[in-house]
Amino acid sequence: MGAMKILVVDDDVLAGEMTAAVLEDAGYGIVLAENAIEAMEKLNDEAGIALIVSDMNMPMVSGIDLFRDLREQGVDIPFILLTGDAPGPLKAAEPRLDDCLTKDFTLETSLIQSINAVMARRA
Repeated sequence: MGAMKILVVDDDVLAGEMTAAVLEDAGYGIVLAENAIEAMEKLNDEAGIALIVSDMNMPMVSGIDLFRDLREQGVDIPFILLTGDAPGPLKAAEPRLDDCLTKDFTLETSLIQSINAVMARRA
C-alpha cells in the first residue's frame, strides 16, 4: 500500500507547493490543484485521495464553497481548510469542516497534527 494521497488546493502556486512540501516530508502523496474546478477534476481522475487540504481564499469558488459543493454531491472525504484569517468564524459558519487552520509559520506542525487527528476520528 502506497502513501496516503492528499489533494492540496491553492490558487497561489507557491503556497500550494509549500503545503505540499510539508506533507511530502511527512510521507504523504500529493495531488495539486489550483482551483475548485481543477480539484473536482482531480477527485474524479485520481483514485484513492484520502483527504483534502484547501486554501479558503480562492477566486470564483472559495475553499468553503468547494467543501459545501463536495458534501452536496455526497463526497465525504475529510476536508481541512486553510485560512489567512482567524479560523474561529469559519468553524462557526461551517461546523461540518473536519478542521480549519491558520496559514502561518506553525502550519508545518499544526497541519500534520490536524491530519492525524482527523484521520483518527474518521477511522
